[in-house]
Formats: sequence, C-alpha cells, structure tokens
Amino acid sequence: MAEAPILTDRESDIVRLRLNRPAALNALDQAMAEALQAAVEGIAGDPSVRCVVLSGEGRGFMAGGDIRLFHAAGADAPAAIGRLIEPFHAALRRLAALPAPVIAALHGPVAGAGMSLAMAADLAVAAEDARFVLAYLRLGISPDGGATWTLPRLVGLRRAMSIALLGEEIDARAALDLGLVNRVVPNAGLEAETMELARRLAAGPSQAIGRTKALLRASLDRTLEAQLDAERDAFLAGAATEDFAEGVAAFLGRRTPSFVGR
Repeated sequence: MAEAPILTDRESDIVRLRLNRPAALNALDQAMAEALQAAVEGIAGDPSVRCVVLSGEGRGFMAGGDIRLFHAAGADAPAAIGRLIEPFHAALRRLAALPAPVIAALHGPVAGAGMSLAMAADLAVAAEDARFVLAYLRLGISPDGGATWTLPRLVGLRRAMSIALLGEEIDARAALDLGLVNRVVPNAGLEAETMELARRLAAGPSQAIGRTKALLRASLDRTLEAQLDAERDAFLAGAATEDFAEGVAAFLGRRTPSFVGR
C-alpha cells in the first residue's frame, strides 16, 4: 500500500503536515492536493490546534506540480489540471482563514506550486540549501496557488514582476532579504528552529493571535477607516477574554503571563 501523500502528526497543540512524495520531490498530484485539503479541513474543525507547521519529506519542500501528470493527460490536460487545482486552492483558502498561525519549514527546491504554498504560510523558516523559483513560465503557463496575490504583497509589485517574469532562482539568503522568508538557519537546525517558533506561538494568546492574523491579512484590501473599525471590534472582543485579563495581571505583577486560549 502506498504511503499517505500528506503525513500528519501532533505535538500537544501543534499539528505538523508533511508533504510525502519524496521520490518525486513532493510534486503536487491529485492525491496530494486532496489529502492536503482534507488535512486542513480537519485542522479547521479543531479549535485546540494553536499552530500548524508545513514541511516536506526528502530532499526538498516541493518541486511544483507533477509535470508527468500534465503530460499523461494530453488533450485532457485542462480538465485534469482543473481537478487538481480545485482541492489545492480550497486548502489554501482554509490555511489563510485558520486562526492558528501557519509556519512553512523550507529546504531544497521550493518551486512552482511549492513556492505558492510556501508564500501562503504566515511565517517561513528556510534552511540554507533552500532554493526558490516560481518556474511557471518555463512551462508556458501562468501561476496558481495564490502566487500572484501573495508575491506582490510580500516583496512589492516591481520585485514580484521580476521574480515571476524572469524565473530566476533565489537562494535562501536572497529570499530573506526580499521578505519571502523570516529566518534562515543551517540545514541541520531547520526542524528544531521551526518547532521552537511553533511552541512559542502555541503558548501565546491564541485568540489574539488569530485576530491579529485576520486583521493583517485583510488590511491591504480595506480602507483605513474600515481597518480602524475592524481593529476596534477585535480589540473589544479580545478585552472580554481570560487571556487579556491574565496579560494585564501579569504585566502589573511583573511576571510572565500564562495564556490558556480563552
């Protein structure tokens, strides 16, 4: 029996999703797209999840879509790719809407749909061997996976045009300078660094983190007036939580707060 294309494990309130087609550099196929959607749907229905970590098994995060699938489909390629994109995009919508922060742990090739998926995360930690390339134009096709939405928001329009249209490979340090990732670490330290960050977030005030994530993601599509209203509403909702009361008490008592996510 073939192994599951997405491996899911849990450490307390942190869920790890691992892309698991290492022999194909985790290239996205129908089964993986559907498994990713199912895994994210499961997380969305579990309020006890306080952080999500995305990573890839084997030599890289993801080398893009499975080109062999596209070739085998022949004249049916548009329909076959449509069936692949639907669950992939459904998973990305759910990831963006999760109140729990999503961290991408990136190594090796991060290409095509893999780069799209990496950019969809809230935070990204890259190993020194990570290499980024959008790559779609090499196949004579435009990007999917939200890349044309996330990329200009991360790096600005002019740089996004260069990355998308020229298709040049970006190493980990350049990705950090561009704002594509938050941290670069030695290859051997990728998992430890990512999990340390995940534990830090999971121990935080999860409702406030979720509201902050939602406010930031919506901010570029709102007027200042609308954003101020949304901030007020979120602040007032947060002021009724146990975590806010604990945060205030801890600040005044000069101690470290102990948040419970309520």
